[in-house]
Amino acid sequence: MFRSRKKHDQELLRNYKKLKGSTFDFERIALFFINTDKPDAHQIIPYRTLLDLDFEELFMFMDRTCSKPGQQYLYTTLRTIPKNKNRSTYFEKIIHYLNENPEIKESIIPEISRLNENRAYYLQSLIHKKNIVKPKWFWVVYLFSGLSVTALILSFIFPVFVLLLILILTINSIFHYWNKRNILIYSNAIPQLLILNKVTDKMIHLGAFLNNIDQIRKSNYAISKISRLAVFFKLEPILKSELGLLADYLQDIIKASFLLEPILLFKIIRQLELKKPEISNVFEAVAQVDVAISIASFRDALPYYSMPDITEKKRSFCAEEMYHPLLTDPVANTLDLSDGKSVLISGSNMSGKTTFIRTIGVNAILSQTINTACARQFKIPKLKVHSAIKISDSLLDDTSYYYEEVKTIKKMISEVGSGYQNLFLLDEIFKGTNTVERISSGKAVLSYINRHDNLVIVSTHDLELIELLRKDYNYFHFEETIENNALIFDYKLKNGKLTNTNAIRILEINEFPEEITMEAKKLATQIREIDRIRNDKQ
Repeated sequence: MFRSRKKHDQELLRNYKKLKGSTFDFERIALFFINTDKPDAHQIIPYRTLLDLDFEELFMFMDRTCSKPGQQYLYTTLRTIPKNKNRSTYFEKIIHYLNENPEIKESIIPEISRLNENRAYYLQSLIHKKNIVKPKWFWVVYLFSGLSVTALILSFIFPVFVLLLILILTINSIFHYWNKRNILIYSNAIPQLLILNKVTDKMIHLGAFLNNIDQIRKSNYAISKISRLAVFFKLEPILKSELGLLADYLQDIIKASFLLEPILLFKIIRQLELKKPEISNVFEAVAQVDVAISIASFRDALPYYSMPDITEKKRSFCAEEMYHPLLTDPVANTLDLSDGKSVLISGSNMSGKTTFIRTIGVNAILSQTINTACARQFKIPKLKVHSAIKISDSLLDDTSYYYEEVKTIKKMISEVGSGYQNLFLLDEIFKGTNTVERISSGKAVLSYINRHDNLVIVSTHDLELIELLRKDYNYFHFEETIENNALIFDYKLKNGKLTNTNAIRILEINEFPEEITMEAKKLATQIREIDRIRNDKQ
């Protein structure tokens, strides 16, 4: 047994930094986030932005936690931009401390991993969920518990009381099995609370906590009182030998006879209600250490990273050699908006525009949540992040692509005058409508949301927008080259507007009829000449 546990711990230490091979149950991972109040949140990342930035895939890559509470806390951390740097500062302190004391780190990882069963997802319910209320008629349970003891004693003296004992035991069995439903509600959480209590105790002795150690110790001691009550009845079935199952069966008969389970359960529930703050303190203390270890492991998996500079300078964004962490062979780009202007990006499909916009959004969130930027240097003010990138028709709501886009951008507009600095990320604005209205509406919206201290990063195929927004937007582009009849993308961001377009050449590469490509070239030349004459007149 000892060798098996030792081997198991060694395997944990070898693999804790690696990607998880298990499936991710986001419904349960999100429980702590959904149920927790967030008074210190600067922004709760909107669901639309989660979809646009492929948040679930990002989370699966980043998650190197060893426990379910840690996993839930990491999810909450990534979805919540805090008002101040206290959270990030504490994570950095833990990371530095454990890096300086690797023997402590190696000792606590196996301990934290004891909370990695799926049932540990329900620990948070002991903090947030309303507990079962004891029925007003519960005095009957105490009465029949006492009657069963009395009848048992009397039956040894007066055998006739055996009949009364049988009747009472029958009634008690009904109460006992009625209570099994209540037991089931807590059958996941309470056993995990006992494990949390032991894990925290071990982590205290190992010196794993840096802040509020006395408070954690007191909270864990309070939980230990609940633990002592919980060991008196079985909350979950355990696979045993036939002799063990027989012992459990006899134990269950005794508990049913004297109604021990319902009496003890409601004593525990009362303690759970009284000790919610203590349970929360211990839960978060352990989860924070786990998340700090996960952040350090995530950083180790990156080609390079930096700790961002969250500046007081408004309308600024500076990223040196920034890349997307999900790409296996990422191309890094630099973006400097120290002049306070927003950004228009042009380029053909597949050239890298959308990926670059997502890269900006991902790094804006990671820098403000876990103090980690996938860049050589990263400097931004405190920003709320909003996006309109991955929009699709909604068949269930019977809405068109354009209408869905309108609703999304309307939410952005409502944030413009909020008093906070916003980062708006848009990919090909209003592409669901005709050219004239797309350009005119796009220009109006982009001018409006660029007000105050907001920054806008938008991609477009409409080069006319560049001329219309010249005053307030910088221009960048991605481009491709054609070599040996093949498209070559370098995914590098370039200054200025796109001048070389290859759309018609791509038709030729794909062997469109010459009649089509020749007419397209002729019309393109005529349209450019008309635009040139119009611009000269202006």
